[in-house]
Amino acid sequence: MGLEATFSVTYRRIADEMRSDSGRESRPMCGRVQVPSVEGMNKIKSLKWPLILGLGALALVRPLVSIVEYLLDVTDPPAVPIVITLILSAIWIAVVGLSKTPHPVLTLLFTGLAYGVLSILLSGILSPILTGELQGPLAMPIAIIPVLITNAVWGLATGGLALLVQRLRGIRARDAVETR
Repeated sequence: MGLEATFSVTYRRIADEMRSDSGRESRPMCGRVQVPSVEGMNKIKSLKWPLILGLGALALVRPLVSIVEYLLDVTDPPAVPIVITLILSAIWIAVVGLSKTPHPVLTLLFTGLAYGVLSILLSGILSPILTGELQGPLAMPIAIIPVLITNAVWGLATGGLALLVQRLRGIRARDAVETR
């Protein structure tokens, strides 16, 4: 195969490739409409961190009630922690669902994780003071992951319900982001 035949084959391949695009609609190669915004990709930075940490800290009521009961040597019925959890869940859902908080599911997911971290730290600080020895997840590090997973699931569930409340109120994602 000579040089002339090689050029001929190359020319035909290029011509075939050019024809394959002839049926396509011509559009600009770049533009805001076609390329997603970098701002939309980075949702974590757009979350309301003071709200997340505040709601996570509010949930510390639950372990604090248990600590007070321990100090007073009072045993409560098993329904008390469940009732406290339901009340906290309702508060989380109401605060995020009744506001225009952007990304309610992510917000409450991180709220659950913040509560998990704060409760682990609270346990690590108060258990040596109250009992004389370290107890809780920090004493058994393998327990840290289940604590975080459980609270992340709690946050996801309440976040889903908060999103539902926002949608029922007519708030869409673009409305929540625009009012920040």
